[in-house]
Amino acid sequence: MIGPYRKIILLMSLGSLVFLPLLTAQDSSARQSTAAPQDVSPGPVDKKNAKRRYSKAQKELRFDYAEWLRDTTIIMTDDERRAFLQLSTNEERDQAIEIFWNRRNPEPESPTNDFKEEFYRRLAYADERFASGVAGRNTDRGRMYILWGAPDEIDSHPTGGTYDRKFQEGGGSTTTYPWEMWRYRHLDDVGENIEIEFVDPSGSGEYHITRDPCEKDALAHVPGAGLGQAEIFGQSTKAGRFTNTNGTTCPVPMGGISAGRNGFDSLDQYFKVQHAPTHLKDLEERVSARIVANPLAFQYRTDFLRATSNTALVPITVQLRNRDLSFQGQQGLQSARLEIYGRISDLGGKVIQKFEDVVTRDFPASLFQTSQELSSIYQKSVPLRSGLYRLDLVIRDTQSGNTGVLSTALRVPHFEEEKLDASSLILADQIERVAANQIGGGQFVVGAYKVRPRLGLEFSAADKLGIYLQLYNLRVDASSRQTKVSVGYRITKNGEEVWQGVETPEHLHQHGEQLTVERFVPIAGLAAGKYTIEVSAIDLLSNETIIRSTEFTVKAAAEKRNPTVF
Repeated sequence: MIGPYRKIILLMSLGSLVFLPLLTAQDSSARQSTAAPQDVSPGPVDKKNAKRRYSKAQKELRFDYAEWLRDTTIIMTDDERRAFLQLSTNEERDQAIEIFWNRRNPEPESPTNDFKEEFYRRLAYADERFASGVAGRNTDRGRMYILWGAPDEIDSHPTGGTYDRKFQEGGGSTTTYPWEMWRYRHLDDVGENIEIEFVDPSGSGEYHITRDPCEKDALAHVPGAGLGQAEIFGQSTKAGRFTNTNGTTCPVPMGGISAGRNGFDSLDQYFKVQHAPTHLKDLEERVSARIVANPLAFQYRTDFLRATSNTALVPITVQLRNRDLSFQGQQGLQSARLEIYGRISDLGGKVIQKFEDVVTRDFPASLFQTSQELSSIYQKSVPLRSGLYRLDLVIRDTQSGNTGVLSTALRVPHFEEEKLDASSLILADQIERVAANQIGGGQFVVGAYKVRPRLGLEFSAADKLGIYLQLYNLRVDASSRQTKVSVGYRITKNGEEVWQGVETPEHLHQHGEQLTVERFVPIAGLAAGKYTIEVSAIDLLSNETIIRSTEFTVKAAAEKRNPTVF
């Protein structure tokens, strides 16, 4: 028997039978072996019966559900619509509608859904502004406005008039029907500097989209009128317009149609602008987890270090409070078990990296109560090229079922090749050298060091505040084959300096164009409160300076909470 929530998820995940990310090979095998009995989609039917069942489901919908379907048709996929019509109870439909909007929420953790609010605002505007015998939302201009918002520029000619064709449109002058040109500087999944033209040949006020810039020519079928330049000089005829191979009815330009005018590109753009951008699409993991009753809270951070000339190493660190985990006792130990799933995708939805781990935390029974005041920390490092990505994380407590979900943007910086640059500034509670056989591998290992970041950036006055920073592209002296760098440290509170320190070239071991800055700074004398730490590096050979800074908080000594590692 499939519960209503799971049935909704199975249907709304567009044919996928994934409920939550399955994080172990054992779980994956179990899913594969049990998927068939759980499939609630209808079996193969002929087209006639499928159409009849689809129409029947539409007619039986309560009015408010049918109205919602009509409103969202423009942004709803065919699979989503079919899935919704397969649901059998209003409870399932209500849950499916919630999932539909959550999929499109740009900030899933926000109490408001900006996408939903903006969608209904555009819908109302389209109905008011573009109505012409039919609802404004059903017109081409209305649909474009709902999908893409207001254009950056509008060239409007509500009464038509004289139009001087561009050279590539054949030149010459003509008279036009009413028309508009909308220009967008950028459209996701479409491109840059996009022009969308609408024309109203009937004069009724209902403009339709066109990819033919000469459809607005009111004299196209009038002999001898509105000629193009080549037609004026007898190099072509008006009849030749209607045999063009580029999808337009424009006069042939002087010298013939340019090979640069690609009809396929024009056709591709024409269809792309009429579909919702792919950033509205979802990930099944996040959608599924949105209905979990008891979310699992966790902190996270990402850092960026240069790996090669065009890639960065991106450590992804998460931290959970032990008291939020479910422990079970066995043989004198209290154990918690978590499944961690991560996925990194580009803006087109292509998965670039993904990882999954099963991690455990064990405490002797005698230390269990003390452990509840601590946190546990986990890290996974992935290589990525510079660019903008989407990071999705799911963490599930296997014993309680509580699940934490994160969907966020991940912007990987581009490291300069010729001028001074630096990694993220990492504040850590542990920095230590690792053995040669551990370099480059394992949690928290960055090069030759183990660097455990302090999530939350909170330190006790009794803690050591560690600083880790990598410098790149240092100038190397031609004779000594060494670099010459000075590094300054500065801590401020409310803009006033409370501590400063400097490391001169004599104190830094400098070889090659990269330098690692790692040290602990004293905070024992700092009162509780918020501070800013600034690290500035000066390349004395190139006279370049780079600064990295971040805020941190000093807590009273009694509030010291060092994390433990999974």
